[in-house]
Amino acid sequence: MSKVSVTGSKRVIDDVIEATYEHHSLHVTDYDERYEGFSPGESLDGAETVNEKLVTVRSLESILDVEGDEVDGARALDDEALEAELDDVRERVNDLNDRRDDLKAEIRDREEEIDRMEPFADLGIELDLLGGYDSLEVVVGEAKPEAVEATLADADGIDAFEVFAGSDVVAIFARPADGADEGVLQDSLVGVDIALLEVPSADASPSEYVAELEREREELQNDLDEVEAELAAVKEEAAGFLLRAEEQLTIEAEKKQAPLSFATTENAFIAEGWVPTETFPDLQAAVADAVGDHAEVEELERASFTPDGDHHTEAVADGGAEAATAAGDDTEREAATDGGHAAHGSDDPPVVQDNGGAAGPFEVLVRGFGRPKYSEFDPTLLVFLTFPLMFGFMIGDVGYGVLYAAIGAFLYRNYEGTFRELGAVALWAGGFTILFGIYFGIDVFGYHAYQLLPGDVHWPVSGKGLSPADIDWALSFLVASVLFGLVHLNAGHILSFVSNYQQHDLKHAMYEGGSWLLILNGAWVWIFSQHLPGPKPDFLFESFSILTFGAVSFAGFPIAVGYAAIAAVVLGVVLLAIGEPPELAEVLAPIVNVISYARIMAVLLAKGGMALAVNLLAFGAYIGEGGEGSFHFIFSAEYLEYIRSHPEEYELVFAGITTAFDPASIGAVGVLALVGGIVVAVVGHIVVLALGVTSAGIQAVRLEYVEFFGNFYEGGGNAYLPFGYDRQYTADEE
Repeated sequence: MSKVSVTGSKRVIDDVIEATYEHHSLHVTDYDERYEGFSPGESLDGAETVNEKLVTVRSLESILDVEGDEVDGARALDDEALEAELDDVRERVNDLNDRRDDLKAEIRDREEEIDRMEPFADLGIELDLLGGYDSLEVVVGEAKPEAVEATLADADGIDAFEVFAGSDVVAIFARPADGADEGVLQDSLVGVDIALLEVPSADASPSEYVAELEREREELQNDLDEVEAELAAVKEEAAGFLLRAEEQLTIEAEKKQAPLSFATTENAFIAEGWVPTETFPDLQAAVADAVGDHAEVEELERASFTPDGDHHTEAVADGGAEAATAAGDDTEREAATDGGHAAHGSDDPPVVQDNGGAAGPFEVLVRGFGRPKYSEFDPTLLVFLTFPLMFGFMIGDVGYGVLYAAIGAFLYRNYEGTFRELGAVALWAGGFTILFGIYFGIDVFGYHAYQLLPGDVHWPVSGKGLSPADIDWALSFLVASVLFGLVHLNAGHILSFVSNYQQHDLKHAMYEGGSWLLILNGAWVWIFSQHLPGPKPDFLFESFSILTFGAVSFAGFPIAVGYAAIAAVVLGVVLLAIGEPPELAEVLAPIVNVISYARIMAVLLAKGGMALAVNLLAFGAYIGEGGEGSFHFIFSAEYLEYIRSHPEEYELVFAGITTAFDPASIGAVGVLALVGGIVVAVVGHIVVLALGVTSAGIQAVRLEYVEFFGNFYEGGGNAYLPFGYDRQYTADEE
């Protein structure tokens, strides 16, 4: 990337903006008012008018629900035609929208009145009979008639009462006792759960009034449907125009607001930004063709992917101030320049992440942490290689994997942008979940489907370490998780070493990267050595044989290697003390961070345990081989009875819900048990599926962000956003 300045007279600023906009390569950096004599520019004439039209167009698109696929092709749209048609469309749409709003308001009024009158229609008493008495008090409300009658029967201030009830409403007529206060009926109902209703005034009976309101509502709804149809017709007619108008006005607005990022004086302007180095000559030629020598484009700095020293750019030319003078303004030239040019904005080049193919969608995970800086290694490819692997191992189930992949395919096919990228990530994660599900004994929603294969099939990995028979596998998966973490962190420290070597020298690389590599590998080689074997559990070494199905036998590194590992740790600590003394406080981080990867095994067991628990509740299970074997599901009442009759061979874990169903004697209880068990299984596995995203997904992302990125990656880069617009609905006027 090259940093450039475009400097010229304000008389040609419109032409320069037009030329750079059409070239579509200049990433403009904002002027930050650091230099005396220059000030931020102002929008060009007409910007406010253009923005007002743009707001109008977007408002009309919102009213008509224009989505973007209603254009038959791109074509030019001149300003006069735009303004005339926009006025016409705005008048028609606003009129129809106002009518629609009025009709909706009237329909709401009718519905509220219907809701208010329906209880009285249900009651079946004329409204004029519910009030106007001298010797009676009347209350209407929603309450239980029995509760009202029981309360009024014991009320002291009531001589007599009568309760008329509808389905949800009661009308209470009561004669107060002599000397009773006014409102004694309501006072007597204080302890009753009643919602009082106000008696409306109407000439017709409640049922007739409700019927009339419903007729009015239907007529208003018909009118509303006609208005909606007219709006749909306007949308079909005007959608293409509105999309073209929005695009054209957006382009005009961006051009007219461009000077807000420039440094300006009374007569001149300076715009700075970044362009791909190979496009700089073309940009220079485009501006020269537009304004001749009234503006100058100069390359100020050139950025490199392999920085030298503490700087990632090198000066190429001095520009800006001399060009501003040539343009007719030498005010405060010396004070306003820095090294020969008004270098405003950040010197960091913008970044284009270009991870095509399968790795591309994983940029969404990297951007969640922060876009890479121009000088940093883009870790997207490494995230692509490790995130699906961790996720798939933690879930490890064919059934869940198929569902994750299906969700990913739906997102990928039906959405664009971030959701499409997440869909691709889900597809990869689902694929690896299926592969590990096959590895774990063709695990399908917690059931080992290899047991259904014909013949006496022996599957090398018969579970995830959840049953007594395969506890050694659980410990082996712990070791596998730690080894994966060791490889993952080594990759991060190697990248840190390479980056420091490129940016500084070998000495800095050894201090900041090599020291941690020595500590990390020295510590873990010692842990896997025979030096001081007492506190080291046997499974650290036995797991290698289990994981490789006996192909590799590992008893630990020799004692001499253990001593060499200790020496490597000491050397790493010395280098760290010389180069980065404050980091000595984190000298144990290489051990702690690797142990953090044990969460992979923990989530594997947790998710497998949840699926097992769901199946236990639904189908029941037993353990074979005298209580030391694997879990087997029961499914039927007949098989449950068989298990119970052979306690010396099988240990019943849980009877299950569906085992109450006996096909030989189908009864209501059995059918209910069968349905209940299926519901528990479906709902339970949906919960496990959802928790898989929040546990396996979040834990995998955490390991990428904290343990891995923390060794070499900062992020915080800026996206490359070139000044210009990719036309979709409009064409340049020729």
